[in-house]
Formats: sequence, structure tokens, C-alpha cells
Amino acid sequence: MNFKAVILDFDGTIADTRSLIVRTMQQTIAALGLPGRTDDECAAMIGLPLKQTFTELIPMDDATGDRCAETYRRLFFENNVPGAVPMFPGVKDTIIRLHASGRLVTIASSRLRGSLTAFVDEMGLAPYIPYILSVSDVERAKPAPDMVIKTLEEYRLRPCEAVVVGDTSFDIRMAHAAGVKAVGVTYGNGSRESLAEARADWLIDGFSELETIV
Repeated sequence: MNFKAVILDFDGTIADTRSLIVRTMQQTIAALGLPGRTDDECAAMIGLPLKQTFTELIPMDDATGDRCAETYRRLFFENNVPGAVPMFPGVKDTIIRLHASGRLVTIASSRLRGSLTAFVDEMGLAPYIPYILSVSDVERAKPAPDMVIKTLEEYRLRPCEAVVVGDTSFDIRMAHAAGVKAVGVTYGNGSRESLAEARADWLIDGFSELETIV
């Protein structure tokens, strides 16, 4: 397809944050005395903005959602020790090769900018990813197309010149809402079935397979 730009999700696509996120969610739920949820139920919310992660997981009022988000951020800061989040196999090498080929590699993530940029720096990816958008940089979060549209506008790209890569249906729906093709990675937080149901244009089982598409 010879895409000029590759727009990457972070959690579940670049980095294996599932265990850290789920553990912090479970601690938040326990700390606030909320009804318990399974690890799989928590993981299914990954990809949504933080507050929405909890309000969709457990029926609650708006104020409790704010308390969940605040508690989660505090606990995440405590849990996120150096090395707590590894990259998936082949991610860094593939990103380096895509960058070397002249392709633009960017990130569009539901994570807040502070933790997102910290992870990118810690993983040594900053030299290869010149443009990062977090949920705090747009008016509407995934699956709205705002992050993709903003990336296209920033680099004066047409929708046909970019591809989104993500692990959940939210990523696929975001891409398609912007008129962009989407690759679903099956090793992350979403299931192969949910990615297929969202009509991902390609499904890959390892990040390095992305090179055969772009």
C-alpha cells in the first residue's frame, strides 16, 4: 500500500501495559469500595479515557467517576516503577526500520500526555516518533476520529496516505471514522473477534508483520 504515515496506539500495541493497568484498576475499585470486577472485565475497558474506563465498567455517578480517575492516577504513579512496562516483541526494531524508510511514525493514545511521553522516552522511541497525541490533546477521545484527523492536518496528508494500528475496536472505529485504513494487532487487549467485528482491514499476530502491509 506504501503508506506515508503509520499512526500507532500505545497500550496493547506498542507496550504491554495490561498487567499494570488491570492491577491499578483493581486497587482503585477496592480502595473506593466499589463492586468487584474480573481482570478480563477491567482489561476490556483499556483504550477508553480514564474516567470513562470506570463509568462504563461499574454503574456510578459523575463524582464517583472523578474519584476513580484521581485514585487511579495516584496508584498508577506508585505502581509504575522503571521496567514495569515492556514493549512487545519486534516493536522497537520495526519502528526504527519504518522511520529509516522515510515513513512518518506517530502515536494516538487514550493515555494522558505525561505518562505517555515518559514511556516513549524510557523506551528509547522518541527519536523515531516525532508526533504524539494524547487524549488531552483533542476534544473527543477514541473512537471519535479527532486524533487521526489532527495528525493528517498537521502533516497535510490525505486519509489514503495513512494507516492506524491498534489492538481494540476503539482504534479501528477511530480510523474508519476518519476515512483511514486500520490494522488490528491480535496480541493486545482486544480479541481477534472484536477486531474483525469492527472490520479491521488487516489482522496481524506480531508487530513486525506490519512491514508487509505498509
